[in-house]
Amino acid sequence: MKTRRRILSLALTLLLLFTLVPPEGGKGLIPTAQAVTQAEIDSLKDEAKDLADQTSSLKSQLAELKDKRSSALERKYLLDQRISLTVQAISNTEKQISGYETLLVQTEYELEENRRQEEEQYALFCERARVMEEAGTTSYWAVLFKADSFSDLLSRLSDVQEVMNYDQSLLDGLRQIRAQIEDKQVQQEDLKTQFEAAKAELEAQKADLDQQQADAEALLAEINANVSEYESELAEINAERDRIQADILKKSEELARKLAMTATKGGYIWPETVSRKITSPQGARNTGIKGASTNHKGVDIGGVGTTTSVLATKAGVVITSALSKSYGNYVVISHGPGNTTLYAHMSSRSVKEGDTVTQGQVIGITGSTGISSGPHLHYEITEGGSRVNPLDYLPGYIKAW
Repeated sequence: MKTRRRILSLALTLLLLFTLVPPEGGKGLIPTAQAVTQAEIDSLKDEAKDLADQTSSLKSQLAELKDKRSSALERKYLLDQRISLTVQAISNTEKQISGYETLLVQTEYELEENRRQEEEQYALFCERARVMEEAGTTSYWAVLFKADSFSDLLSRLSDVQEVMNYDQSLLDGLRQIRAQIEDKQVQQEDLKTQFEAAKAELEAQKADLDQQQADAEALLAEINANVSEYESELAEINAERDRIQADILKKSEELARKLAMTATKGGYIWPETVSRKITSPQGARNTGIKGASTNHKGVDIGGVGTTTSVLATKAGVVITSALSKSYGNYVVISHGPGNTTLYAHMSSRSVKEGDTVTQGQVIGITGSTGISSGPHLHYEITEGGSRVNPLDYLPGYIKAW
């Protein structure tokens, strides 16, 4: 009897120790459906790399032009492109950070669930072992040794096998849960590392953007101080504005014919929701900015900074989404034959040519790209093929000129 008990005790000890060594390839017991996946974050990283490559190319071009005074306007144009890419990169990084935050919450939840299951499974196994030890005579060996014939032994062996299978399932469950926990802990630490790296990258990008915007302002001041050296380039900018307007009318008419659109006057909303300050009206003006139009084709809305969303003031189709030396980042929306709106000097654009937009939809972010004295939104309305005064459609505006 002592020998049998010794064997039973040794068997139980081995079984308990076996639970501490999870098998290779152990799988978790809880299927998960994640709202955010690592693959989605990896895709954002690929996009970020592409933006970094484009930025590197622009930096090289800027470096080549840096010592050529006659190329200041070209440098400003390239710098505007770099600012646009940096704004996109910041948006990309913010999405990565949001993704990491979601994944970390999901992973912590799954870890807690695994730990709870492990505790329950281990408690069940310990209770099973305790009952077996206390019963003594009902151990595996005791059951088999009581057989009084070979047929009885086979019958008893079948019963013991069922018990052993049950105990083995408890052990397998413990191993699987332990493997799941260890995998999740590794994943959690990796996510935390990537999360902190993304936050550091975001701070660096924001600092870089501040420097780029300061460089752009300094470059514009240089152009103003040396206007005589840039007369031919400034003349080209004025000619560019005329070409853009002609292109707008052409595309608007083509689109109207293609889609059988009809124009309706009015019905506009404000192109942003932050400010009602009009810093420059339509018509003749003296801006003090060399290269800026002295016959203002639209209105400037100030007090918007570089983070304000620009809204489509009327539903329509985007016929232009581009970067120019004069308007910087600008978007033109057609609302029917000869009826368009233009939004200029944005730091970034979120729509492309051919997009259908609804009234109030975000189409970009305000900024100071192109020939601009600071963050603002240049806004134009064309009806019947001719520019009209936007102030007629901007109720509650504040005169700030």
